[in-house]
Order: sequence, then structure tokens, then C-alpha cells
Amino acid sequence: MTADPLNREEEKETGRIEAFSDGVFGIAVTLLILEIKIPQLADVPGKGSLAQALARQWPAYLSYLTSFLTVLIMWVNHHRLFRHIRRSDDSFLVLNGLLLMAVTVVPFPTAVLSLWFRTPETQTAAALYSGVFVAIAVLYNVLWGYAARRGRLLGKDHNRAEVAAITRQYRLGPLLYLIAFGLAFVSSAASVGVCAALAIYFALPGRK
Repeated sequence: MTADPLNREEEKETGRIEAFSDGVFGIAVTLLILEIKIPQLADVPGKGSLAQALARQWPAYLSYLTSFLTVLIMWVNHHRLFRHIRRSDDSFLVLNGLLLMAVTVVPFPTAVLSLWFRTPETQTAAALYSGVFVAIAVLYNVLWGYAARRGRLLGKDHNRAEVAAITRQYRLGPLLYLIAFGLAFVSSAASVGVCAALAIYFALPGRK
């Protein structure tokens, strides 16, 4: 039996979107490592050692690990959405582009956080860091909501229970990241810790 030409065209269109999106996610995680600097001789004066210079960069290691895992999990979630999304339109392309734009911003607050974490400006750095993830969580909700509303861009045979589970899980995202944003003004370490915990939460599939 020959596949429906329209279905083949739709799959080709979403395939191009996924391929482009994968490239953007890949670039974003690659840029994160650039914020971990190679210690220079000037960084180990006197009785200092290379080990101490490396250890002093622990905020950079922490922010890199948290951000890498977060971007990785955002990519996993993006892929999860496209298990159900089978069509696209101009509005969806724009929304997906806005989400990818926000993802590429992640290396910037990561760099700010690693540089300013141990200074009096640590709260501002943590607020910027968590604030970016608030925006990303909102964009994920907008993208998914647009595609899933009344099955607008979903496959005809989509699993309603899985779609509902994803919707419920995503609705919590903006609120939970807002909590992390608020914590930034109390404890920057707690704020970053909540962002790390949320990365784990969104790594789990939504319960049906």
C-alpha cells in the first residue's frame, strides 16, 4: 500500500525542523565548555599550585554541569514533542525559532554566573541565570500549546494520554523556575540547585 503523499510531505517538513533544531542544541552545549578557562601561570603565583587554580574554578564547573544537563534535557523534551507533532505551519516555525533563540542564550548567563558567583553580585547573576530558564519554560508551553491545541499539528493517531501528561508537566515549568528565580535573591546556591533539580524533573516522562 502506497503511503499518503501528504503524510510523506508532512514528515519531511517536521524532519527538517528537527534537524535544524538539533544543530542549534548542539552548538549551544558546545559553547558552554568555553567558559571553563585553562589556568595561566599568573593564576598560580607564589606558593599556589595548578591544583588550587583548577579548584578555584568550581563555580564554572557547577554552572557548566547544570547548564549542559539542562540543555541536554531540553533537547530530549524537544525530541519528545516531535513524537507527536506531525505537521507545521508558519506560526509554529516562528515559535520553534523563538525557543531555539532562547536556548542559544544559555551559555551567556552560565558565563556570568561562573564569573560572579563568589562576588557580592552573585544574586544578580543567579537571577539572570534562572530568569533565562523561566523564559524557556514559557516558550516550551507556548510551542506545545500551539501544536497540541485540538490536535492542531499532532498526528492523527497521537496518544491522548501522553499528550495530556506532557501538557500537565509543562504547566509546572514556569512556576517552578519562578521559584528558582525568587530564591536567587535569598541564596544563589539554592537557586542553581533548584534549576538542577528541575532539569532532573523534566528529564522524566510525564505521567499518564
